[in-house]
Amino acid sequence: MATAQLTTDRLAEKHRSTLDQALATIRTRAYWSPYPEHPKAYGADGSLDAAAGLAAHQSALNTRFDLDQPGTDGWTGGEISPYGPSLGIEYPHADLDVLLPAMRAGMGAWRDAGAETRALVCLEILARISARTHEFAHAVMHTSGQAFMMAFQAGGPHAQDRGLEAVAYAYEEQTRTPAGRAGWSKPQGKRDPLELSKEFTPVGRGIALVIGCNTFPTWNGYPGLFASLATGNPVVVKPHPRAVLPLALTVKVAREVLAEAGFDPNLVALAVERPGEGIAKTLAVRPEIRIIDYTGSTAFGDWLEANARQAQVYTEKAGVNTVVVDSTDDYKGMLANLAFSLSLYSGQMCTTPQNLLIPRDGITTDQGPKSYDEVVADLAAAVGGLLGDDARANGLLGALVNPDVKARLEAAAGLGEVALASREVVNPEYPDAVVRTPVIVKLDGSKPDAQAAYFSECFGPVSFAVSVDSTADALELLRRTVREKGAMTVGAYTTSADTERAVEEVCLEESAQLSLNLTGGVYVNQTAAFSDFHGSGGNPAANAALCDGAFVSNRFRVVEVRRQA
Repeated sequence: MATAQLTTDRLAEKHRSTLDQALATIRTRAYWSPYPEHPKAYGADGSLDAAAGLAAHQSALNTRFDLDQPGTDGWTGGEISPYGPSLGIEYPHADLDVLLPAMRAGMGAWRDAGAETRALVCLEILARISARTHEFAHAVMHTSGQAFMMAFQAGGPHAQDRGLEAVAYAYEEQTRTPAGRAGWSKPQGKRDPLELSKEFTPVGRGIALVIGCNTFPTWNGYPGLFASLATGNPVVVKPHPRAVLPLALTVKVAREVLAEAGFDPNLVALAVERPGEGIAKTLAVRPEIRIIDYTGSTAFGDWLEANARQAQVYTEKAGVNTVVVDSTDDYKGMLANLAFSLSLYSGQMCTTPQNLLIPRDGITTDQGPKSYDEVVADLAAAVGGLLGDDARANGLLGALVNPDVKARLEAAAGLGEVALASREVVNPEYPDAVVRTPVIVKLDGSKPDAQAAYFSECFGPVSFAVSVDSTADALELLRRTVREKGAMTVGAYTTSADTERAVEEVCLEESAQLSLNLTGGVYVNQTAAFSDFHGSGGNPAANAALCDGAFVSNRFRVVEVRRQA
């Protein structure tokens, strides 16, 4: 074990108050974040300002990203930004037979450090990542296709929030059982009592595997990474091959902090695959891997759940997110809110609404009755108005993350009557970026061929305005969709207390997170760490929620040692 430069006392001085506030906030569910959202908040106290962050990002391009990991047997890379440029970065390729045993070597000392020290080390990692948020923002932008401001916030402070949230839950679950030795005395009447000394130690399951996603590498990667590390497990990070840099930077920071705190840096390592290697499947079934966190397609998530039997598997897969439109007392606000939700990051979020269920006889609004056709036309106009200016459109849409999204977008126009056609937007700074506005397609919910379209996830900037016979029929279709296909989010608009209660009942019974009557600056596809649960773990879209006690509690077991007193 290395000599500690970061002592436990120093870590506690820096971060114990932050941990305490996180623990308090997951109980109150109030708003709180220790990581600034505004780019201008950075530049002091050693953090990188905008210019320094850009320079740091540019200095990493066209280089070898050396991590000094055991078992490096070559170099690999090949990331191309969705905005066009090649990143030109080579990453170490690992011989797993060498890397994985090396990762286990430091597990004992990490276990013996205890829950508090592990949590404080994790908070130091997050603090150093936060100081480099501008650099991370460029890395996220040029691997995911997010526009810069979204990459800055979602890939920076919001991701860091989710990591800290996982640490807080991990600490709370591990400290339910008293640390140190506990006395046990059982009276025996006239005889001497039976006395034992008992010691309880949280013990990690083993090496955890984080399988990164292309669209939100840090936001989706940090919960599992920090939940596993804080509960005593080494973590091997397998990034998506198109989004390596943000997680490689994360691993580098983690290794530096672990070493400075006196722990084996190999507790966190990177596993980057060669083109077509498919290393995720290889890693997932190795006996050393005891925990897996995955975000991505349903097909591979199902494969992991079925085949990685030696591991505790946490998956966030695909779902069909639905909004029920029954009535509203703020028609303009509803349209604006939905237009933004459909447009943000070109619909490339697991929480973006896909199906809008609208009664064919129309809805009641504060502007009078609106027919199905009027609602759809007005929504199309709202999206068109929001994205009519190309500069604003680029800032909201970002770029399509891969050719598959573009292909789905183009195919969707042939599924029904197009209420809003997608258009190409030119990004003057990145002319090779593929930027497209959303398409809205009208479908008759009663027709079987339409059902085949709206009952499958169409990831990307595609929405279906589905006509239904009534709100009651919409609720039954909602129930069936969540039960059979899953949903990360559900939205509803209604002025009826009875309808509101009916929608709520469906979501409670089918375990779907519900947002009601959003007309302001909060959107159905956004969630706040420490307060909102991302997914529920109770429907086919995901088997876990970010973040709750269940997300962390099975990453460790409590081992008891009893001694005769």
